[in-house]
Amino acid sequence: MFDFQNVIDTVHHNLKDEVFRGLVANYIPELANIDVQHFGIHLRLLDGQTFATGDWNKKFSIQSISKVLTLAMALPMYPENLWQRVDVEPSGNPFNHLSLLELENGIPRNPLINAGALVIADILVSLLENPKEEFLNYVRNVVDDHSIDFNLKVAESERLTGYNNYAAANLLKAYGNLKNDVDDVLDFYFHQCAIEMTCEQLSKAFVMFANHGTCCLKTNQLSPSQAKRINAIMLTCGFYDEAGEFAFEVGLPGKSGVGGGIVAVLPNHFTISVWSPGLNMKGNSLLGMQALEQFTSMTKLSIF
Repeated sequence: MFDFQNVIDTVHHNLKDEVFRGLVANYIPELANIDVQHFGIHLRLLDGQTFATGDWNKKFSIQSISKVLTLAMALPMYPENLWQRVDVEPSGNPFNHLSLLELENGIPRNPLINAGALVIADILVSLLENPKEEFLNYVRNVVDDHSIDFNLKVAESERLTGYNNYAAANLLKAYGNLKNDVDDVLDFYFHQCAIEMTCEQLSKAFVMFANHGTCCLKTNQLSPSQAKRINAIMLTCGFYDEAGEFAFEVGLPGKSGVGGGIVAVLPNHFTISVWSPGLNMKGNSLLGMQALEQFTSMTKLSIF
């Protein structure tokens, strides 16, 4: 048994005084105000043991990490048709690029780039009576924590500046791959990205992906097959055009967000969440990537 507390304390100590920590996502004005010095790590084993260090209990905007949770909610309700509307291939492009969408007739490469997440949002808007409220309750129930909420200032900030997402949604609509009103889908999407969580809450949210579809409350959210498929998509597509680098350096399925969060899973073993809001050139947490590389190198725990 590893001394996991010592491992994450060592990783935190190694990185906490780094001078260059990347840049916060200032293209979303509300995120530009976040202190780049924040840095936290939280590890949760499947037996319920937890280990934490740094700013593990401060809330932050999970942003694109939410795409995994909307996919997990939509897939059991729309199991076959979903993959006709969104593919499962790595994009090799930044998360907000539109060029492939036009080349491939409005079918996004995968559900973890913006265009793909907009299709998943459209599916949920179609299937749910009160989409934002029902998705928020889904997340709260998966984590067993009803304090989780939207940051409405962040959602509004994204609405006012999300021109690329408006373009993607309208392009999807033009190809017939968005069934609902563009503004309704974007309203849901901006809110899902504006959910706030701590590293601890994020680690609990992703237990179902480490535990064959069963969440921390021991209820089945996904079938083992669905959990396996989402893990595969996280491994190949969870870090945009840096997914190969993350698989190479860290070796875990995971997902990043431009709020500086990263969550990763080792099936049958653990979930681990890191938050450091400074981003590298690819839009992933600079220290977060380094922290997870050090963690898997020190413990030799990865899927490979």
